[in-house]
Amino acid sequence: MSEEQFSYPEKVDVQNCDKEPIHIIGKAQAHGVIVAANPQTFQVTQASENTLKFFGISHQDFLGISLEKLIGELPVKRLQTSIFEESGFTAEELKINENSFVMLAHLSGDNLILDFEILGKTWNPTHFQQQLTSIINGLDTTESIPSLCDRAAKLMKDIFDYDRVMVYRFDEEWNGEVVAEEKEEHLESWLDLHYPASDIPSQSRKLFLKHKVRIISDVNYEPVPIASEIFPVTNKPLDLSRSALRGVSPIHIEYLQNMKVGASLTAAIIVNGNLWGLVACHHYSAKFINYYQRETCKFLTQVFSNNISTIQTGIFNKKISENSELRQRIVEELKIEDSLAEGLAKTSVPFTSLIESEGGAVILDNEIKAFGKTPKEAEVLEIRDFLAQKDEVIFHTKNLKNQYPKAEKYKKSASGILSFKLGRAEDNFIIWFRPEVAETVSWGGDPNNKVSYNEEKQRLSPRKSFEKWTEKLDGISHSWQDYDLETAKVFRENLNQFLLAKQKEEISRLNQNLEEANKDLELFSYGISHDLRSPLRGINGFAQILKEDFSRDLPAEASETIDTILKASNRMEGIIDDILSFSKITSGELEKEKFSNKKLLEELLSSFNIRTNFPDTEVVIAENLPETFGDRRMVFQLWSNLVGNALKYSQRAKAPKLEIGSISENNREVFYIKDNGIGIAKNDQDKIFNVFSRVSKNDFKGTGVGLSIVARIIEKHNGKIWIESEPGKGSTFFFYL
Repeated sequence: MSEEQFSYPEKVDVQNCDKEPIHIIGKAQAHGVIVAANPQTFQVTQASENTLKFFGISHQDFLGISLEKLIGELPVKRLQTSIFEESGFTAEELKINENSFVMLAHLSGDNLILDFEILGKTWNPTHFQQQLTSIINGLDTTESIPSLCDRAAKLMKDIFDYDRVMVYRFDEEWNGEVVAEEKEEHLESWLDLHYPASDIPSQSRKLFLKHKVRIISDVNYEPVPIASEIFPVTNKPLDLSRSALRGVSPIHIEYLQNMKVGASLTAAIIVNGNLWGLVACHHYSAKFINYYQRETCKFLTQVFSNNISTIQTGIFNKKISENSELRQRIVEELKIEDSLAEGLAKTSVPFTSLIESEGGAVILDNEIKAFGKTPKEAEVLEIRDFLAQKDEVIFHTKNLKNQYPKAEKYKKSASGILSFKLGRAEDNFIIWFRPEVAETVSWGGDPNNKVSYNEEKQRLSPRKSFEKWTEKLDGISHSWQDYDLETAKVFRENLNQFLLAKQKEEISRLNQNLEEANKDLELFSYGISHDLRSPLRGINGFAQILKEDFSRDLPAEASETIDTILKASNRMEGIIDDILSFSKITSGELEKEKFSNKKLLEELLSSFNIRTNFPDTEVVIAENLPETFGDRRMVFQLWSNLVGNALKYSQRAKAPKLEIGSISENNREVFYIKDNGIGIAKNDQDKIFNVFSRVSKNDFKGTGVGLSIVARIIEKHNGKIWIESEPGKGSTFFFYL
């Protein structure tokens, strides 16, 4: 409800009754008084407007009085104790204005709500105890749910003497069915009739979970307004969810009047925390049963609910045990070398027999394997696409065409489906199919004519006819039971474990292949070293002899050719060295230690002989370079390639300069090397770390492997490298390990 809509709406009809705020209806039934009081001061703040009739005090005089004046000092003290100790309230019998009441108290938000309900017939504790004993004896000997329902209806009729007592069970779509009935002989039977979910809207079902027994003593009663309607402290209406005297929805009253019902008693059947159904009692004249009789009704329904739970649990456990044996056989027969579909096709127990069905399908990596009676492959793929849009890991329906209209064409094989997702992929599924079951359903009135227009009340009203209306249903399968869903859940875990084992096996095999490939690469690299170096040295040697011994006798053109051969052989020697280095980095294992980057760089620069080879270049190393934990041999090679490139590509600058340092970024130490050399164009910067990729001019020596080695070393240390550069303005390489 929005902040603005604090009161019961002025207009409610069948079309919007599912949104009717029946918990703030603002009215009381006529057989008692609803009183709201401040739980700190016990001063009356609101009350139904029938106080004069029951208490002898006008409504105007009643508002604002102390509860003590109405009920006395001791009852108020007992209320205070219950509130302070949070111990719960007990029913209290009181006599006010010569009327006998049962006072029923509860807290609702900032209010203490008191129902003063007339006591009615004097109750006999001995008779009450006898009733409870007969309930236990009458229900505990029953072994099946249908016979239990029959027995509960008979007990309710015997004890409370309503004209008609029905046990009403909900299906998964909240339609109801009368599964047991006891009635007066002259009444038409409603046994096996179905009623649409709209007859008992969702908010009514939720209230039954809170207030388990509901009485309407006179369907034709005059509702008693509660004033003031809005609680003056919070400016909100009273929440009467738990009030036994709460007024009744006018739509429900009209519904009962159309059925010719004069009074009703309804009790919630709650099984494992869920609303299983209702015990619905109808009387065809006004009928009141007091609080203690309703407590008997509540006890009967609780015993009934517990027995249903026990029977269902027994069936569930038996089915799960049977399915567990079959499931274990299937899982044990799956072989790691087979695909899942192949494995399930070979098992001695078909996976479709695990859950009652006539067909199934395995959809894995866009491959389909069908089992038994199923739709066509293209149709199964359509169902797969429909399921992929669902959030549920396990999905089930007995009426697929209702959610997916295309299923109309294959309802004879797949009116019902139960499926689960395999692994983490969104489009891998196991599916069971159930065919259409021809079924004729009898409704209490035509469910297609739920409403009619009431000229007198100027609104839509509930249907007036409840005559038996028969309909033939199509496209509906047998329902999936809770043990089916539990079996599917456990089977999914089994298959996911199988797929995980296959993945581990595949990863192990790939690792083994990779290790063998690395060994082959290592042998290949050393083969290159041995097989190529020998002829290369021969070429280089003979070219050198030609140059030294015969260059004077050769024409200038021949001498240039010899120089070209020498340069090419030297370049090939460098390529072989770089390939070997890259191979060692790729296949080598890390040997991590902590070391000083400052000392490493000093050692490196000494090997470069900067003063002799690069006399014009200034190299500045930051004093506070942090230490590194890594493979020192590899990091030495990393710095060697970066420093070598920086020296090479900046040597033609007017004042060549290198800066080496570090910065802190996102709790990491980031190293950098900056030069003022030729720089690199933006569109070339992503290429420089590829093997044999060179973006500089040919007048700079190199093989294009050095930066690939740098990138591989950083990758092995789980680090990152990037560049900031502009042509003609130098480059800065950043990296962290």
